Amino acid sequence: MAIWWPLFVLGIAYALCRFLLMLIPPSVPSIEVDASDVVEDASQNKENSFIYIPRRGKTVQTDKVQCYEPATMKYLGYFPALTPEEVREHVAQARKAQKIWAKSSFKQRRQFLRILLKYIIEHQDLICEISSRDTGKTMVDASLGEIMTTCEKITWLLDEGEKWLKPEYRSSGRSMLHKRAKVEFYPLGVIGAIVSWNYPFHNVFNPMLAAVFSGNAAVIKVSEHASWSGCFYYRIIQAALAAVGAPENLVHIITGFAETGQALVSSVDKIIFVGSPGVGKMIMQKASETLIPVTLELGGKDAFIVCEDVDLPSVVQVAVRAALQSSGQNCAGAERFYVHRDIYLEFVAQIVKVIKSISVGPPLSGRFDMGAICMQEHSEKLQNLVNDALDKGAEIAGRGSFGHLGEDAVDQFFPPTVLINVDHTMKIMQEEAFGPILPIMMFSTDEEVIELANDSKYGLGCAVFSGNQKRAIEIASQLHCGVAAINDFASTYMCQSLPFGGVKHSGFGRFAGVEGLRACCLVKSVVEDRFWPYIRTKIPKPIQYPVTEIGFEFQESLVETLYGLSVWDRLRALVNVLKIVSEYNPTSNLTKKTR
Repeated sequence: MAIWWPLFVLGIAYALCRFLLMLIPPSVPSIEVDASDVVEDASQNKENSFIYIPRRGKTVQTDKVQCYEPATMKYLGYFPALTPEEVREHVAQARKAQKIWAKSSFKQRRQFLRILLKYIIEHQDLICEISSRDTGKTMVDASLGEIMTTCEKITWLLDEGEKWLKPEYRSSGRSMLHKRAKVEFYPLGVIGAIVSWNYPFHNVFNPMLAAVFSGNAAVIKVSEHASWSGCFYYRIIQAALAAVGAPENLVHIITGFAETGQALVSSVDKIIFVGSPGVGKMIMQKASETLIPVTLELGGKDAFIVCEDVDLPSVVQVAVRAALQSSGQNCAGAERFYVHRDIYLEFVAQIVKVIKSISVGPPLSGRFDMGAICMQEHSEKLQNLVNDALDKGAEIAGRGSFGHLGEDAVDQFFPPTVLINVDHTMKIMQEEAFGPILPIMMFSTDEEVIELANDSKYGLGCAVFSGNQKRAIEIASQLHCGVAAINDFASTYMCQSLPFGGVKHSGFGRFAGVEGLRACCLVKSVVEDRFWPYIRTKIPKPIQYPVTEIGFEFQESLVETLYGLSVWDRLRALVNVLKIVSEYNPTSNLTKKTR
């Protein structure tokens, strides 16, 4: 006891010192990002602040990406649509910078993350306002989907990123006991990303953070529907990279249309794509020319399952958020609601009550619960889905209300809509809506709802609610999808240690989590000696060239020695191996098999 007591005291002192050090905040410099040209000045009322946006069938410029606010149709500016030659030049610059950055320390990479985190926390309102103006979402939706998710990813990388990129030692197996086996992770080079418009801040930062922290460069093509915000967010990245002395040109943001994206795919070392299945197939086809790895996140038609034993008021609020987050323009949003027949009517009644209280309008012009639809003419598609359901027997149980909308912007809004009496013959239960529609269908048994939920070409995520958690887990385990939330919605994405992605038409590959981080790496398997001086790999003499007639007998016994099903079988085989080796005579007439 007397011997261990001083060690115990030292251990306590060490732990106390580490705790006190944790209380000292790290030294993180601030960065300055010029936002003077993106912050709206309400006192200015220029006549040219509105432009005519060409509708379907009209000629659209292809050399410029025109940007406007969906909620007001106010003109924001334009950016060039880069040519393939210009894209290849951006990638070439990034490749040169990456060769330098690949040698950077994790300490330098963590400081880059801390600088970003500090700026984000101190400028939440600016980041959310820019996202709101470019996509039409509310400030609350921007905070939830842009700020919180990005901060969570940064803190996870700070806490665990280095651990998962260090060499990982593995079992060397029975035949290689004298060896040491490990996996090493090296940066791939230039990671390309083509990202969607629905979360312009997070969709840029998500691939960039993983790429840069793992030692890569990143070239990101932002959507033509969110180029204005993406190009501002690029300034934040540039300032943070400069603050840590990172090489110039390590990260690039490029703008353009399909031609720009195709050129990016053909130039980089890996491509991450967030978008639709149709474009995803074209990405794969283009990537096959250079045989680069591809990660595809192609949206979903997520099932939201409510059993009869739930706390209904709390689930209703989760359901509304799951459907209306970012005006329903959420790849992991709930798009199919299955409710047990015992609570179906009450669930619908409570949902309709909440939906009817929701106001829709320009999010920066007043207090509105839901903002605009980002893409032109998407409201028309949503209405067509509703009409198809109505034609086949569905009913509208309730809709939200519009705020005061300008005449030029009315097509950019769609009221939250509750549909009942729906079934799987309707497009609303099969096609990704990407809008604020809640189709609610009744089910009777767990087996039935599992079959219904799996009746989809998509397979991104699901949410299952039950007062019996074991029951909810059992249902979720039988759903063919990539992520599952038990008694919650989207909690899987807020756990950034978890991979994110789907199956079927929702794509393949994973970003986020350990798997997403390592997917930015060349994964190299390495086997080395354990440095035992006299135990090195040597070819046993019976199977050295020229191979002897007893070579196969030796191999048979060696295999059974290593992998026999019982200890006695292995011992008996080992005796035979030793016997063959001891009796082996290279000068005997058994040395070489004659044919």
